[in-house]
Amino acid sequence: MHCAACQSTIEPGDRWCPICGAITRRSDPDSERRFVTILRADVIDSTGLVAELEPEDAVSRLEPALAAMRGAVRQFGGIVSKELGDGLAAVFGAPIADDNHAPLACHAAIELVRRVSGLGDPGLQVRVGLHSGHVVAYMVASEFSKVYEIGGAAQHLAARLEAEAEANQIYVSEACQKLADGHVRFEFLGGKALRGFSQPLPVYRIVGASDLSSWRVRRARSISRFVDRTTERALLGRAAERVGTGRQTVLLLGDAGIGKSRLAHEFAQELKADGWRLIDAECSPNLQGAPFSTLKRLLLSILDAAARNPDGSGDPRGDRPLIQRCALDAVLDLPISEPQWTELEPHARGRAISDASCAIVESMTRHHRTVVLLEDLHWIDRASDAVVAAIASLQMPGLLVLLTSRPNGMPVWIARCRAEVVAMRPLDDDSGLAMLADMLGPSVANADLKNRIISHTANVPLFIEEVCRGLKDSGTLRGQWGDLALVRPIDELGIPTSIQGVIAARLDRVSRQERSLLQIAAALGSRLDVAMLRKIAKLPEKVLQDSLAALDRTELLVGIDRDLGDALEFRHEMVRQVTYDSMVEKVREDIHARILATFETDGTCADEPDTLCYHAVRAKDWQKAFGHGTDAGRKSLSRSAFADAANYFEIAMGSLDKTPMTPLREADAIDLRMEARAAFIASGHVAEWLDLGKEAARRADAIDDIGRKVAAMTVGAGAQNFYGTPVDAVAVGEEVVRLAEQWGNPGWLNLARYGLGQAYFLAGRYRDAERTVARAHEQLAGPEPRAPIGTAPKNLLVLCCMMMSFTHIIMGELDAAEQLQQQAAAIAEETNRPYDRVAAAYSGGWLMLGRNDPAAAAAILEQGFVLAQKHGIRLFVPVLACHLGMAYLEQGLFDRARGMLAEAREEAKAVGYTSAVLRSSIYLALATSRLGDTQAAQNMLREARNTARQQGFSGLEAEALFGEATVTPPSSAENKAAILSALRATIAIASESGALPLRQRAEAMLNEMPVRGDELI
Repeated sequence: MHCAACQSTIEPGDRWCPICGAITRRSDPDSERRFVTILRADVIDSTGLVAELEPEDAVSRLEPALAAMRGAVRQFGGIVSKELGDGLAAVFGAPIADDNHAPLACHAAIELVRRVSGLGDPGLQVRVGLHSGHVVAYMVASEFSKVYEIGGAAQHLAARLEAEAEANQIYVSEACQKLADGHVRFEFLGGKALRGFSQPLPVYRIVGASDLSSWRVRRARSISRFVDRTTERALLGRAAERVGTGRQTVLLLGDAGIGKSRLAHEFAQELKADGWRLIDAECSPNLQGAPFSTLKRLLLSILDAAARNPDGSGDPRGDRPLIQRCALDAVLDLPISEPQWTELEPHARGRAISDASCAIVESMTRHHRTVVLLEDLHWIDRASDAVVAAIASLQMPGLLVLLTSRPNGMPVWIARCRAEVVAMRPLDDDSGLAMLADMLGPSVANADLKNRIISHTANVPLFIEEVCRGLKDSGTLRGQWGDLALVRPIDELGIPTSIQGVIAARLDRVSRQERSLLQIAAALGSRLDVAMLRKIAKLPEKVLQDSLAALDRTELLVGIDRDLGDALEFRHEMVRQVTYDSMVEKVREDIHARILATFETDGTCADEPDTLCYHAVRAKDWQKAFGHGTDAGRKSLSRSAFADAANYFEIAMGSLDKTPMTPLREADAIDLRMEARAAFIASGHVAEWLDLGKEAARRADAIDDIGRKVAAMTVGAGAQNFYGTPVDAVAVGEEVVRLAEQWGNPGWLNLARYGLGQAYFLAGRYRDAERTVARAHEQLAGPEPRAPIGTAPKNLLVLCCMMMSFTHIIMGELDAAEQLQQQAAAIAEETNRPYDRVAAAYSGGWLMLGRNDPAAAAAILEQGFVLAQKHGIRLFVPVLACHLGMAYLEQGLFDRARGMLAEAREEAKAVGYTSAVLRSSIYLALATSRLGDTQAAQNMLREARNTARQQGFSGLEAEALFGEATVTPPSSAENKAAILSALRATIAIASESGALPLRQRAEAMLNEMPVRGDELI
């Protein structure tokens, strides 16, 4: 390690730097990422207050405000992480997670301002900023103390909000406001420009604490109806039936979000409708430090119920003995003037409060069946705890005490009062789907999404609601609750910030050893086996088994069906993700490195390079990430998973570039780009394909590697056929062929000739195209065929057959085209490679169009179109769609043709396939004309013809001209002149290029029209 002051090397045992003498400061190795709320507060213009004071006086001037700040933070469970002389930074939700960190921080801020204002010093005014976000939290040890530090961008936003706030105001970020809304009242201040942030950020101001109970806040946010809970409701029903024979206390026990409060209130309302009196209250996380805060709420509920009682029994305190009335008044914060009360010892007062509370509950129950509902016992204050225990133990027929609690906060007296504990479980799948149907709607279109949400949330009701809310708020789901539609694909469902703290709090209940094991499991994935976990964790067997048993009991990592082996899985994906996110980067890297080493050693994933690549990238072992990423790309390519292949090749390229620069590395980088081209070509990433060639050529120049430069130029030339103009493509292609012939590599020469032939074809030089591709075809069909890296000879031969076939079709040489098509089809059948089958279908459909059999053409092209879409062969999709539209057009299916041709044009635009955009536009215009919109058709054809002429697509220019002649009505002299001009231009271009069928059709049309001089008559 190194000294923080002078960066000198320090031995692990040194307490001081041997060079500069600075005290060694070490970060605790258990630092982790946390989702917390940060509070920043300071005294305004503190410099002006103390500038002229002596040091002692300056401290005395500011210390009361700092003490008030500390007290407010600690009252609401915050940790003061740093004092800043005139202010402080505090964190809520760490080191122990708390899902209420944002509301607690807001209440602490309100209390902080109140305390400082109450000092009576008008010169002491504070401002506060609050923000919720991820931080890295850790202990920093010095010679004399430990300080809990937080790091990350979140603390800077809190500081900027503090600096923006006005005197005695609290400014809050949107993230914090969303988490605390309902518990606190806010005013939106609009977007504010904060220093260091490029865009204005939404800012809120706290205007006060809310008087809503936690249940009312949760109920107001609820977006679903109550479902199922048949078993739990039956247990509660039997408990209510038994109250006539004696005491009955029931505790609903479950983790946050499981639905305890929802069930309790639904059942209590049923009892109320059946004539029961309801007394309800809740424990508050904000008031855990306030003595008798829970009991006060309970007593207020009793008094309210009594006041609303139709029998007019009045205030139940009236018939209590004097001491008990005083006890109740003390809890209710009412003034007491009785000397008997003030003379009592504290223990006697406590006893009197307990007796009075029990007596008043008994009094209420004596006249009416009563249910006392007390929620969230895990937050009960210590003073109220004993009194509630006494109430729950009352031997009183007609009284049902219904309690809720989380497992980690269950009171110790529950067993003593013989309460029935009802353990709450997640919903079953049917109930979860019913809940989702209520929120999203019954549409079967959302069936897959609903199943994903069920799996992601493990049917925890709160998690289901919050995931759906997040999807709606983000715009992924649109519409109204009960009728929502998915408008874009979802890669990950994510974890709403509202429930991150809920899950983090569960993780904090396990031991450090168990948490470490859980982190390894999180890195391995949602499902894993014990044997692999054992190898990586390297724990004594008893420790491992004890830890797994503990994690199973907490339902964080559970055993699954033994038929699947000794397997484990996370109860739901959210637990895995929060566990994984809690690790700092160095811990993650270490775990993934250990996993990778284990997999490589025992060969567990020898045939799964994608898994090895995943762990190598996260371990930041870039050399291995390059190797495994390349293997994963090749594997995906062999399966025609082109999008996946492109992704893995990108990972491999990026990883290799993170290794030290050497000529060998650069050679590997060039070869990798050459090999990756097939994935980018097939998946339609034309711009990226072009960039591969340019980048490889640049690198080849840098290391003076002529061979690799020729290869790179060949790849770039191929991309030019799709992304550039024919003139440029031909010039580049001719140069590449010349260099490839000089270099003497037959594989790259074959690809270069294929690319040049394609360029000639697009330029309308069909004879040159056929001759050039024929030379590559001859070599590839010979005894020693050669193809470049990343392409098999037969695959390139199929493309040559395809290209030559439709070149012959355009020239009217159908027998030659037929022979080549048969060869392409035979190779495709032999390889059974989707790419080859799609290429053969494309030329096969074109051949049937050339033979004037559009129905047969459509059948072939439809198969190819489906296959291309299924395998993500996006480069072929627009041309297949275009020719399929042409086949529909020839059959008279004009609506179908227009729809398919419009789709072809849009897909061609998205890919960047210039010639496909033009051809689909031409035939879309013909379909539009046949559907009656002649003017629109003429405009489209005119635009296509001008573009083709400007960019050098002479063959497409001729087709557009012939289309103009076809759709233009001979209704005026001007139109007749335009038709004649278009036909003659078509004939001229077709004659020069060798497009015999097009020339013949234009001549036939011209011959059928009466001509006088240079005009139609």
